[in-house]
Amino acid sequence: MCTGDKCGKELVGDMSDKLGFTPEILNVLHDLDSEFLNKYNMCNHSLLKDGALSAKTKILMALAVVASKQCEKCVVSQMKSALNNGVTKEEIMEAMDIIFITSGAPAVAACKDALKLLK
Repeated sequence: MCTGDKCGKELVGDMSDKLGFTPEILNVLHDLDSEFLNKYNMCNHSLLKDGALSAKTKILMALAVVASKQCEKCVVSQMKSALNNGVTKEEIMEAMDIIFITSGAPAVAACKDALKLLK
């Protein structure tokens, strides 16, 4: 199944353009199940567009959630998305305060590699 006139690699390309990089999961989903790739794209589209909450706010929320789950690769992915979508170092560090307050030191530790992207 395609989204409008977009299929397969074109859909991966469009998502990659919005994120500013290509998460490996997009290629895996493309190879395994194009229908699931379409569902993934719908969720990703909701995250990366302004609504009642700005896209930047939603990306920072996603960063906090994946940090709370201690998924280091997910945090790196969300950090790349944040930086590619105009989130500032100051905004990220304020989000880090919230991550620490709500999820503790293990969640902050999960951000180690992602925070290196701020240098």
